Amino acid sequence: MTDRAPTAEPPYLRLALALSLGAAVSLGITRFAYGLLLPPMRQDLGWSYTLAGAMNTANAAGYLIGAMAMSWLLGRMAATRLFLIGAVLATLFMAASGFFTDAGALMLQRLLAGLASGLVFSTGGLLAARLGARQPRRSGLLLGLYYGGTGIGITLSALLIPPVLAAAGGQSHGWSWGWWVMAGLCAVATALMVWPARVLARLEATPPVPAVAGAAPAAAGRVFRWRDFSFGLLGYLGFGMGYIGYMTFVIALLREQGASAGAVTGFYALLGLAVVASSRIWAGLLDRHRDGQALARLNALLGVAAIVPALTSAGPLLLASGLLFGAVFLSVVASTTALVRHNLPPSQWAAGISAFTMTFAAGQIVGPTVVGFIADGPGGLARGLVFSAGALWLGAGLALRQKAL
Repeated sequence: MTDRAPTAEPPYLRLALALSLGAAVSLGITRFAYGLLLPPMRQDLGWSYTLAGAMNTANAAGYLIGAMAMSWLLGRMAATRLFLIGAVLATLFMAASGFFTDAGALMLQRLLAGLASGLVFSTGGLLAARLGARQPRRSGLLLGLYYGGTGIGITLSALLIPPVLAAAGGQSHGWSWGWWVMAGLCAVATALMVWPARVLARLEATPPVPAVAGAAPAAAGRVFRWRDFSFGLLGYLGFGMGYIGYMTFVIALLREQGASAGAVTGFYALLGLAVVASSRIWAGLLDRHRDGQALARLNALLGVAAIVPALTSAGPLLLASGLLFGAVFLSVVASTTALVRHNLPPSQWAAGISAFTMTFAAGQIVGPTVVGFIADGPGGLARGLVFSAGALWLGAGLALRQKAL
């Protein structure tokens, strides 16, 4: 009997960064690039704010379907395979959105893109949690790197969409080119995601380190139950309702306030870079708290960022709002994955992450349409963002009541 040669240590940080392209595709591009395309589409197609918000409501409804299907699909295929299939589908549906002007057809494309992105984002979160289980001391950082990948998609969208729209300004429905450029970005990111998917598939066959990252020994035989996480889930529902109104309409509000194209690009690009940096900022918070403290604190900070554009049009304060929002909002998502990881054994992570993803999606279904409906009335978009801030603060209060199991 011969000894096996020692296996080289996987490049965990590079894997997490490559894996984060899934977050870039599923949220940074598939969902949030729409905020940049909304003003020209609304002007060209004559949409109300309610209809404009309903487009992201459809996207969130598809995301909910994808999240609900995740557990069933994981019983039939590996998470890494589902991760890549979802990314390919998201790319195709983003490209298809550039070929339609009918509101019903565009809403269907947004729904299908949301379904695909729900599969990508939730399976990517599961893979990031499994990666963190192999590096207990850096698990918060690895999770943060994955979710921070959303900022890569936001920043690329901010840098590419405005010049594309300017170049296509003389064409009929020139905004279509924005969808096609974003689909091209999704395609490149999907190709780059093949490497981490293959490496992680091989790692799945190897047991992780004995000490599970952040999981208490008492969690070994525990199963996921909705009631155990009820306040965390309700706090996350408030987050889903609140943050999406800001991300859907803040660019439209800046345009209404007279911001130049360069100012909008800078605002959104810096917001995206702040998302990327957030993995470092909040890693310690995610590792320390096994209860709802991290979720509550981050929700409260987001509420502050969300209400600023409703109160002032001062450039420095708006920029501070975007930086704070970017530095916090994806760490809220990471905090729920950390909550699941801290309180459940690995065999229950998929069920826990799926439940939080479904709750997140349910909040996002409500948020954009409500904010759009409010924006169509007196007070406009500014009043809609007051609703967003209120939902975030309510979520913070509920999350405070979530106890460690």
